[in-house]
Amino acid sequence: MVPPLAADIDGTLTRPDKSIDPRVFDPIRKWEAPVVIATGKSFPYPVGLCEFFGIPLNVIAENGGAVYVESVDEVLYNGDPEGSRAVERAYLDAGYELGWGAVDPVNRWRETELAVARDQPLEPLVEIADEHGMVVVDTGYAYHVKAPDVDKASGLETAAAALGYDPEAFVAVGDSENDAELFELVGRSFAVENADETAKRTADGVTEGAFADGFLQALDRVRESDT
Repeated sequence: MVPPLAADIDGTLTRPDKSIDPRVFDPIRKWEAPVVIATGKSFPYPVGLCEFFGIPLNVIAENGGAVYVESVDEVLYNGDPEGSRAVERAYLDAGYELGWGAVDPVNRWRETELAVARDQPLEPLVEIADEHGMVVVDTGYAYHVKAPDVDKASGLETAAAALGYDPEAFVAVGDSENDAELFELVGRSFAVENADETAKRTADGVTEGAFADGFLQALDRVRESDT
């Protein structure tokens, strides 16, 4: 039997232009074990993606800050919303911007952390986060301000318990340093070729293909080892 799967979105299920690669739809729909979408994006994004995939809504959002498993029907929070709001206020008061425009769709529905565009000053953000007991993680797509004890691994522990699995039963595929703790937790992990060095160093294997090509190769390797 194939193992349950934890899959990142950006850089993993996508093409280089950040759009979802349509080739991942059928393999995810046909995966014979539970699939958990684990992302740094805010809660609505993985929920919507699961809807379009046509799979149960099993999601880890905001780098583990918000977890939802459809069969349990309860959003479980691991993050520190007060800490992230304090960092946001201090960063803005210091004269900096989040970098997403007035509407800010990146943070508009974010509940437990803060995302800052990577073209904004990092050093003061790190200093302010540290003053409020928070940390900054660079996912390659944004700077995420989050509680230090919250990550995709803690999110998967929550989701796995709700699904009735041991986290070590999972295979995970991702591309960024925010996947590293997840890679260390699961039984088997793959970094796609475009992954950063932290992800590659932590993963059990690195695919030859980048982005969705690498994700599909990882699934093939899992199936081959299962036969």
